[in-house]
Parts: sequence; C-alpha cells; structure tokens
Amino acid sequence: MARRKSDNPVLLVLFIVLAASLAVFLFLVVAGRMLVNVGGDEVGLIERRFFGNNLPEGRVIAMRGEIGIQARVLPPGLHLLFPFLYTVRKDRMILVSDEEVAILEAIDGRPLDPGRIFARHVEGHDTYQDGEAFLRNGGQKGPQIDILPPGKYRLNTYLFRVRLVAAIRVPAGTVGVVIAHDGEPMAAARLLARKTAGHTAFQNGEAFLENGGQRGPQIEVILPGQYRINSDLFAVTVEPAAIVKANQVGLVTARDGNPLPETELVARSVTGHNDFQDASAFLESGGQRGPQFDLLKPGTYYVNPLMFEVTLDKVAVVERGEVAVLVSNVGAEPERMTPDERLTTGEERYVVPAGYRGIQREVAGPGVYYLNRWAYIAYIVPTTNLTIDWAVEAGLESEAAPTAAGTISRAQLFNPLSVISRDGFEMSVSVKVVIRVRPDQAPLMVAKIGSIENLIDHVIHPMIDSSFRNQASSSAAMNFMQDRAEEQAKAEERARDELEKYHVECVSVLISQIVLPQELMSIHTRRVIAAQQQEMFIEQQKAEKERIGTENTRAQADQQINLVSAQIGVQVAEQTRQKTIIEAEGRARAVELTGAAEGQRILAVGAATAEAYDKQVAAVGQGNLAGIEVAKAIAAAGLKITPDVLVSGGGDGSSSNVFAAFMAQLLAQNASGGAPESKAG
Repeated sequence: MARRKSDNPVLLVLFIVLAASLAVFLFLVVAGRMLVNVGGDEVGLIERRFFGNNLPEGRVIAMRGEIGIQARVLPPGLHLLFPFLYTVRKDRMILVSDEEVAILEAIDGRPLDPGRIFARHVEGHDTYQDGEAFLRNGGQKGPQIDILPPGKYRLNTYLFRVRLVAAIRVPAGTVGVVIAHDGEPMAAARLLARKTAGHTAFQNGEAFLENGGQRGPQIEVILPGQYRINSDLFAVTVEPAAIVKANQVGLVTARDGNPLPETELVARSVTGHNDFQDASAFLESGGQRGPQFDLLKPGTYYVNPLMFEVTLDKVAVVERGEVAVLVSNVGAEPERMTPDERLTTGEERYVVPAGYRGIQREVAGPGVYYLNRWAYIAYIVPTTNLTIDWAVEAGLESEAAPTAAGTISRAQLFNPLSVISRDGFEMSVSVKVVIRVRPDQAPLMVAKIGSIENLIDHVIHPMIDSSFRNQASSSAAMNFMQDRAEEQAKAEERARDELEKYHVECVSVLISQIVLPQELMSIHTRRVIAAQQQEMFIEQQKAEKERIGTENTRAQADQQINLVSAQIGVQVAEQTRQKTIIEAEGRARAVELTGAAEGQRILAVGAATAEAYDKQVAAVGQGNLAGIEVAKAIAAAGLKITPDVLVSGGGDGSSSNVFAAFMAQLLAQNASGGAPESKAG
C-alpha cells in the first residue's frame, strides 16, 4: 500500500521543531512581559488594566484589586507580574539633600477638614513610601503638613507631587520672622499669634496645629541656624537682629501689649522677657505697647521686629567740668511729695527727689550713662567758667563740647554791642561776661530758665545790651572810653545782682575794646599827638640839662687829679698862712713900741711934706706941679705903677689938685723905696 505525504517523518520532525521553537518564543515573550527588573535607584509605578474592581467614586488611585494606577510601588529588584494585566513605568527615587526638604501634595485621599488648608498627619505610611497605608489610614488629599528630611525615598509620584525646596537658613546676626498660613484665628485686638509649644522651631507643623497654633504673624522667632520647615505652611523672612554697638543704647517700642495710660509717656517696666527676646513673656507680664522704660545695652538681641522696634541712640556722656540735670518723664506726680521732700521757694517747687516726675534734685556727675531719652531728658550744665563774648571775632569757631542734649560752647560768641553816646556818637563795645553755675544750683537754674542756652539768649544777652546802652547814653563818647574801668564795674555789679535771681554766679564783666567813630578818634589823636609833642620838647630840655650836668660831672672827673692837687695846695697854703699870721703877730708884738715912735716921725714928715706941697701948688699951680712930678717919676728907674696909698685931695675937690697930690705921693714913695705906713683919706 503506498504512503501518504503527510506521513513523511522528515516533515513531521520539521513540524515538531517549528512548533517547539514557536512555543519557546511565545514562552520567552510571555516570560519577558511577566518579569520586571527595578534598578537600585528606581521605583516601579504599577497600573492594572483588566480584571479588577472599578475605582470608588472620587478616587483616582487604585488599591489592590482595583483597576487603575496602583497606590503601591515596586521597590528595587526583580518582580513577576502577569503580562497584559499590569504595566509598569519606572521612575527615579526622590533624593533629598542635606540642604533641602521635600514638600508633598497628595493627589488622592480623604478631603481636608473644614477650615484647614493642610492635610492632617497620619501614621504608618513609612514617610509616604507606602501609598496604600497612607490611603488606608485616612490620609487626606492636598498639601501635606509633614515634610521629608534629607534621604532617598521610594514615592509614588502619581499619588504624591514632590517639590524640593531649600532648607531655611538663618545666618548669625539675623532672626527668622514667621507667618503661619494655617491654624486657629488670632485673638481679637492682637497683633501677633500667641506662643505655641512643641513645634520645635516650626519644624513640626502638625504639633503646631494640634497645639492650637494660630495663623498669621508669629510672636516667636527663629534663632540663627538651619531649619527644615514646611515653607507652604510657614513663610519665613530673615531680618537683622537688634545689634547695639559700644557707646550706644537701644530704645524699644512695643507694637503690641496692653494700652498705655493717657497720663503716661513711657510704658512701665516689666520683668521676665529676657531683654525683649521673649515677646510672649512680655505680654504675659502685662507689658504695655508704646515706648518702653527698659532699654538694651551693647550686645546682640534676637528680638521679633514685628513685635518690637529698636531705635539706636548714643550713650549720654557727661564730661569733666559738667553735670547733667535730669528731667524725669516717669514717676509719681510732684503733688504727692511730702512736706519734707518739697523745696519751699517759687519755681524750685518743680525740683523733686528721685521717684517723682520732674527736675531731679540730684545731678549726674562726669561719666557715661545708658540713658533712656524717652524717660529722661538730660540738660548738660557746665560747672566751670563759661564765657559769653561780644567780640569782633564772633565769626570764629568756638571750642565746643558734645553733650547729651545738644552742644554747649565754652565761649558763646555774639557781635559787638552797638551803643550811642550822650553826644550822639555811635560806639562799638566788645564785652566778655564770665559766669559759673555751681553743681548744687544747676537743677534750680534749669527750673528757673530751662537751660544755659535760654539763660544766654533770654537773660544775659538782653541784660548786657541794655546795660551798656543805658550807660553809654548818659556819658560823652570820649568820657565813656576814658571811664572804662568805672563803666565796667557798674555793668558787673548789675549783672551779678541780676544773675543771682537765676542761681548763676557772675565771675566778671570785662570790656575788651571800645571803638569810637573815626572822625572823633582823629581829633583826639591829633590832640594827643600835640600834647605828646609838647611833653617831648619838655623832656628834651630836661634831657639837655641833664646832659650838661653829665658833661660837667665828666669834666670834673677828668680833672679830678688836678682838683685833688689844688685842694691839697689850698690846705698847704692855709697852713702856711696860719703859720705866717702867727709869726707876724709875734713880730708885731716885738716892734709895737718901735711902731709908735716911727708913726710920730712919719706924721711929722708927712706934715712937712704937705706943707711943702701946699707951697709948691701956690707957686706953680697944682696941675703944673703934678706934671713935673710925673716926669720925675718916669725918669726914675724902678717906677711902681700902682701906689700903695691913694691920697685924695680935700677942700676944692679939683681933679688937677688930686692928680698933682697923687703924683707927688707916688714920686715920694718911689724915691724913698718904701710904702707909707698909713693911708690918708
């Protein structure tokens, strides 16, 4: 019987081989679709297409057995799935670095609680890596209150949208100010939300909400550091901390707190707020809004700028030679003082002891003070000499000293005083007034006039100007200048009396310069020059006389030797004269007797001679006889010109007779060779 073609063994084998190959191919294809390999940094996202329950209404993510995108995910590794029943899409794992946080939003879950904008915290979902546990445990759709810290996470990115944001970093010297976007409403009339415990610097949003955290600006702040905060729940703004440098103080104004009483300018002091860094303690202690009595000394303070405004001010410096008079804006009213605490005089009733409002009786001496200028006003009063100068140099700078309440110059300068004299001349007078305030009198001075500037502008300047105007109007211009010392004394006396009323001591009033009109000065100058010239001529005459005396003295000095010799000669001559007189007296005694006889003889000879002359005159005449005798005398040798005895004629008194008698006597004297012993008259 012949075989059929189909029974050919070769064909059968070929068919079997083809069938087996096809089966292997189909198996490999099916096995390849069933096995899913998920890498080490991947996550498998599953979608079920067939053979399952439909999703409940309102759900978008499927649980096991439900058709749709599954809540669960495939971790890294090899997984077996039925082909065509499931499809798998691989995605990268979520990597959160050390400088980041992950903020999540759930696409599916229960609806949010009424009034809440963030989903509440649920447990058991392994930081959102178990989507089924999240949905099963009541996880809510929407922004999640929890965040993911640094690490790797296998998240279902269909179920959770993930946004990586930088962690909150608050640098040194700054403070983090927080505003909550969710929570309970704030209390009425409050500026900031109350303090909430347990949120660990706002890093635990769930604790913040569960513990009654309020939405809005937070009273708490974040100190320097790095924080993992849900930035969707909390907006954080980094602001500078309050830094008070050396030689500064921080004046604080509270924006929230109890209302300030109408009668108060500064809020009362409260304790426990740690230099305003614990704003909640400030409010709990009854802190009041407005300017605060307490202040911040040099340092860094982490103060909430939404609660407290810090204004920097300079410290109060009282230099040597000064005191600070303090006016207090805080304390009890002065009317409450006891009689023992009060001063009894007029304006000084406002000078009060410590603890009362008003001018403080005790002053602050030299030093540096952390002064709250809202609570105290400091008036710097110099206690050394202060000069007020009406001078030509008024435009020059004066030496100034910085103070807490302004600048007080050691020399206050004004323009020179312009006054008019009684005779109508305008004069310019430069004056210096030196005053001093004793430290114990400084508060009384401030109570009386307010300040040194007021004293100068409203008391001293008008007083000095009026004083010199009045004095000048009662005196002629030239007299005013010449009586300068007297005018100065009068002005000083008046200033001293006036300043005592203001508890100020007048040290002195000095007239520096009086400037008269040029025409008056020209006349006066010419007059003075003429007087000076006259005095100069007199002095020159005196000088010449003195020069003559000097020359005489010099000549005498030059002839001193001769004068001494002459004086010695005079003394010798005097001694010789005395000797001669004594010897002559001795001889005179010896010849006394002889002299009497000789005298008789001479008288006789004279009488005879006279008689002879009378006869000769009668004979030849007196004139002829005189000529004869003269001729004889000239002819004789050894004629003596001047006779020792002058004989005058008597009787008729004619000149010829006298001459003849004289010549006769002369001839007789020369002839005899001697001198007559007696003189005839």
